[in-house]
Order: sequence, then structure tokens, then C-alpha cells
Amino acid sequence: MVLPVVAVVGRPNVGKSTLFNKLIGQRLSIVEDTPGVTRDRIYGKCEWLGREFMLVDTGGIEPESNDIILSQMRRQSELAITSANVIILVTDIKSGVTSTDMEVAQMLLKSGKPVVLCVNKVDNVGEPPMELYEFYNLGLGEPFPVSSVHGHGTGDMLDEVLKYLPDVTEEEDDEETVKVAVIGKPNVGKSSLINRICGEERVIVSDIAGTTRDATDTDIENEFGKFVFIDTAGIRRKSKVLESVEKYSVLRAYMAVDRADVAVIVIDATVGFTEQDSKVAGYAHEKGKACVVAVNKWDALEKDGKTMNEFRKKLEGDFSFMSYVPFVFVSAKTGLRIDKLFEMIRYVKEKNSIRIATGKLNEVLAYATQRVQPPSDKGRRLKIYYMTQVSTNPPSFVFFVNRAELFHFSYQRYIENQIRETFSLDGTPIVFKIRERDRDDVK
Repeated sequence: MVLPVVAVVGRPNVGKSTLFNKLIGQRLSIVEDTPGVTRDRIYGKCEWLGREFMLVDTGGIEPESNDIILSQMRRQSELAITSANVIILVTDIKSGVTSTDMEVAQMLLKSGKPVVLCVNKVDNVGEPPMELYEFYNLGLGEPFPVSSVHGHGTGDMLDEVLKYLPDVTEEEDDEETVKVAVIGKPNVGKSSLINRICGEERVIVSDIAGTTRDATDTDIENEFGKFVFIDTAGIRRKSKVLESVEKYSVLRAYMAVDRADVAVIVIDATVGFTEQDSKVAGYAHEKGKACVVAVNKWDALEKDGKTMNEFRKKLEGDFSFMSYVPFVFVSAKTGLRIDKLFEMIRYVKEKNSIRIATGKLNEVLAYATQRVQPPSDKGRRLKIYYMTQVSTNPPSFVFFVNRAELFHFSYQRYIENQIRETFSLDGTPIVFKIRERDRDDVK
């Protein structure tokens, strides 16, 4: 389904994110009493009187600001307005109509889109305060008094929104959509990569580390299939997470990995592998996600015929804890190997979802145990009776053995390598579960 879009806009700190969270019924947007907290567009599904639509939270609009972040927030809001079917302009009863409110209202009138005027922070039930009538001066029609904290008045406001919503359109979903979390430490080019992939300025790009604080979703369809890319705030070391706002953002990045099928771990070619990259990748590995390492800014390196092989060899050592992960050397700036990245995302997703017949697994197991005998201890030798796959995403296998303690890590790694090699399980972690059956202890 293609749902209609409703954009929530307004100047900073009028309660847009609180209203957004109240309407969608979950804490998706970061809420903090600091202007400029919501920087990118945030999407959430909303339902009212049986009608569904996508609600978009935006950064506050500061029409005259020269601040880099605030001016880009304004551009993001303008993009949201352009793509919206209906716009909710949020104002603040406590501060009254400001010059910024007037300028934003003029911008919305020029857009030609239907606008519903929300006057927020009217927290008392009963007759609306006299201050409400001042908002007729914005020229947007009837103002709706709302309390985003308590939910008062939201029903009347949504009734008005529904009057302007177009019908929901159906689209064929003939292929599985791959959800991709783009993760990495701050300032490695994640947002630039998203923008290159989707061909528009979808998320704010700045040299200021930590610009992206919210996770945002971008739908892409091309010759490689259907994808949802989730851009996330850069994951910093905990010692660097000083602002409470940024704590939310780190949590959001981990939540994005939880939602995703594939994690694209972005590292900076000009900096190389860092300890923080291992933390980011390690979380995706622990969650059993298919993974691809995108080495960004590859265009910025001086190269000769050996550079890529040497860099790859170094990365293989750095990522020894997840030796299955493939590397793609890309440039968000030039678009280098973006097609290859799509191919690899699709490939590792298929491997993460693979299901292998028990018969084939045990053929590989028989060959492996004949080639390298199972370990023994004090006259007792490990016997692996058989193995079977019990789940996918990631592929998980159960081994039935005589004595679990004899199935040492080194031998598990050997069996894992045999399975990976036989079934080409690149890009996905695999899980082994060991079950004892009829311990052969001497009575």
C-alpha cells in the first residue's frame, strides 16, 4: 500500500515531536526540551477512524537562520512539505504568534498544500483560552487547540486532516523487501551514502560529527529488488556519549539493527579500522544479522595496483572475529561501486535466510569428521551423531553428540568452515547449538 503523507512542521521547540509520538502511539521521535533536536524527517504509521497514513516529523523551521544545521533542517522540512498530502503546522499557545510562525505560514500558503493549524500546549480542558483567536492572523483558517502531552484536542484535529487525505493506493508487492541498517561511527559518510543511493538529499550531510540523531527510512526499488534503508545516528563510545539526546540516538542505532535484515557497516577508508568499528560490527554480529562492510571514501586514497588487496588483507585481520563478512570499496561522493553494494546486500540476505536439507548437512559432516578426527579426552572421543538446521536469520544448527564438553571451540570452527565453504555462507553469522544424547559415561 502507498499511504498518504501528513507532515508535522513548525518552528523549533513547539512540541512537534511530542505530538508526533502521541499520534503514532510510540516513542519514535526523540523528545527533548532543546530546540533543534529532531534534525531529519522521521516517519511513522498513524491510524484514525480506520484511515491509515504516514506521519512525518520534521526539524524546526528557522526561515532566517544562517546556522549550518538549522538551515539544512529548514531544507529537510521543505522536502517533507513537498512530498506531503496534508501539512499540520504546530504553534505554541504560550508564546503566541511569532514572526517565525508568520513566515512559516506564508511558506505553507505558497506551497498550495492543505494546512491544518495546531495550537499546542493548551493543556486545560474546557473553553479554549482567548489567546487562541490570535492564531487566526496566520491566515490558515480555524486553529485547533491541542495538548500533545495529554492528547486533548487531537481527535478534532485529525478529523480535519482526514478531510484532505487522498485514498490509499495499492501497489504490487511481488518481491521481498530487504531492510538495511546503515551503521558506523560518526562522520564516516553514512548519510552521504544514503543520499547517493536514493538520488536526493534524504538526510542531512555535514562535517559536524553526530549530525544524524534519528534513524530514518528510505524506500528504494531498482533492478536489484526492493529495499528499505535505515540511516542511523553514528554510534560513539559510551564515554563520548555526554548529551542525553545522543544517548537516545545510540539506542536508536541499535534498534535500527534489530529491525534490519542486513547491516551495512560503513568505515572511512582515509582513517581505516578503529576499535569503535569493531563495537558497531560486533553488535550486528551478536544479533545474527547479515553484514556487509562498505569502505567509504575510497576515491580519496592515493592508489596503485596493490592498494585494494593490501587494504582488504588488513581488514580481514581487523574483522577476524567475523571472518565471513565481505568488503565493498565504495564512494558516496562519486557513486563508485554502489551497484556492487546492492548486489552484495541482496546476496548476504539470501545466505542469511538459507535453509539446508538435513541429508546434505550430514554428508558434509561425515566428510569433515573423516578428514579430521573429532577430539578426545582421557580415552573418551567426541561422537557427533547427526546435525540439523533448526532456524534461519541467522542459519542455526543443532548437533547431537555424546559429550558436549568434548566439542571444543576449535573443532566447532573447523566444522563451521566446512559448512561455509560447501554452501557459500558468506556475509552471515551462523549459530551452533550442542545437545547431548545418551552420554556414554562408564557405569
